Amino acid sequence: MVDLQNNPHRRFNPLTNEWVLVSPHRAKRPWQGKTESLPADNRPSYDPSCYLCPGNTRAGGLENDKYTSTYVFTNDFGALLPEGEEEKSSNGLLVSETVKGICRVVCFSPDHSLTLPLMSENHIEEVIRLWQTQYAELGAKDFINYVQIFENKGEIMGCSNPHPHGQIWATSNIPDEPFKENKAQKTYFAEHGCTLLGDYLKQELAAGERIVLENEHFVALVPYWAVWPYETMLISKRAVQHIGQLNDEEVASYASIMKRLTVKYDNLFETSFPYSSGIHQAPTDGEAHPEWHLHMHFYPPLLRSATVKKFMVGFEMMANPQRDITAEYSAKVLRELPEVHYSL
Repeated sequence: MVDLQNNPHRRFNPLTNEWVLVSPHRAKRPWQGKTESLPADNRPSYDPSCYLCPGNTRAGGLENDKYTSTYVFTNDFGALLPEGEEEKSSNGLLVSETVKGICRVVCFSPDHSLTLPLMSENHIEEVIRLWQTQYAELGAKDFINYVQIFENKGEIMGCSNPHPHGQIWATSNIPDEPFKENKAQKTYFAEHGCTLLGDYLKQELAAGERIVLENEHFVALVPYWAVWPYETMLISKRAVQHIGQLNDEEVASYASIMKRLTVKYDNLFETSFPYSSGIHQAPTDGEAHPEWHLHMHFYPPLLRSATVKKFMVGFEMMANPQRDITAEYSAKVLRELPEVHYSL
């Protein structure tokens, strides 16, 4: 049998029906990647120049509430607009259609200096409850068919403001990534009568080698088909379709495992670990979606240190994604990290 920990091979992602090339032997090559500069991370709890701090005036001229917990507002420069007529046009291969939507900003905390791993579990629960209410409110609008909750953390990930925050883009279409997952999960459910991720989670728990964290209601693991070096996925043990179906105990478990995972991320290279994360859940198109299984992706770019990141270029852009270190190696590294933040 081929040793997958040392030989090139590719792995299949059943959620998207795509492949990733794994090349573990390349970890021995002499050039270890471009070194990035690290931004200073000595932020005050309040920054009078920050557009997101309580009571401050935003770039669009509106003033934030003097909020003391979580806070949400409509993005002053949203990528989508709620108004407009629906229109499709085609001219041969030139096809377009209008898209409507609502973009909101979610401030996790009034404290400018915090990030999720530095917040208390109770505080993270408040963030999750806000996500729940926003999913319900936005998803109830008749022109919204998908609610994408996400966070870009760190300058490397294009985050222009370090205040702890995420975003919600609610769209009239179902975007490409959840659309692919929707199709794959629907096909699997029709054939097996259970969720794809439910069966996948059983297999991963039995194997154990890619599990990073587990509690009563959630599991954090490195997917077998992971693309990013320390990519992880949080999966609910109960096959809920969307975040609004989580009960109080599950919300608490979600907050706990999210804090524990992000602390491990920070501890990996002793830096405020950058990533893009996002929740994938059932569309809000008015249809039943028993095939959906709530999960959250974390895509961090750091590769070998706080200053060396993975780039998606060349073969990755022209053919398919490629990674050097295996999912099993990444999971072992993350699993063995302490759960007390390095700065404490």
